[in-house]
Amino acid sequence: MIRFLLATTVILGFLVFSIPLILGEWLMAKINKKKQQEHSLRVVQAVFRMIFRITGSTLTVKGWENVPEGAVLFVGNHRSYFDIVVGYISVPRLAGFVAKKEMTRYPLLSDWMRLVNCLFLDRKNVKEGLKTILAGVEKVKQGVCIWIFPEGTRNENEGLLDLLPFKEGSLKIAEKGGCPVVPVAFTGTADIFENHLPFMRPSHVTVEFGEPIYLKRLPPEQKKNSGAYTRGRIIQLLEKEQQARRS
Repeated sequence: MIRFLLATTVILGFLVFSIPLILGEWLMAKINKKKQQEHSLRVVQAVFRMIFRITGSTLTVKGWENVPEGAVLFVGNHRSYFDIVVGYISVPRLAGFVAKKEMTRYPLLSDWMRLVNCLFLDRKNVKEGLKTILAGVEKVKQGVCIWIFPEGTRNENEGLLDLLPFKEGSLKIAEKGGCPVVPVAFTGTADIFENHLPFMRPSHVTVEFGEPIYLKRLPPEQKKNSGAYTRGRIIQLLEKEQQARRS
């Protein structure tokens, strides 16, 4: 419970006391957008590293050498809010997450999310969803990587390999933006918090970046079902990590 209280204090304290900084970031964006994005990212990464340290957890990053230069679409399994924390502290590039539109209800938090290139998806409105995809395509063309969790929600299934079906439209940003898809496997994140609410406990977290997928090069059947294909690639990464932990 102490870890949970400390992490909550850090988050709330940062949001409240960062109000002047948010204003400064918006002003910086008018002068130099890229510089603002880089600075905002460093701030958020620093806060997330602090929160991760508070949990007492350790992190292993594998396969970063697989990630090609330039913007990519990171596609991961989603079991914990800490997937986002780990995603930000393990990627040394400009990168934003696709989040549900409901996150815009939270002032300050949603402001920081916008500052670090997050996009908000309305899952109930097809027209608004298309706008989010187009915004993601524009981000990619500007050199910003995008993270997406195609399961559509946090997976609470007990089995690590029991992923929810991937939304087939989830890779449209890569398809229309012409960027590679990088499958990403998260292991151990739910053991920090979700598996024993409201307590935070140390966990060994592994994030592994798989070999890139170039959608245009896929055979017709795999291209037609690119979401399912990517899901299978992530399951392979999770199987490998599961075997490594057992050995």
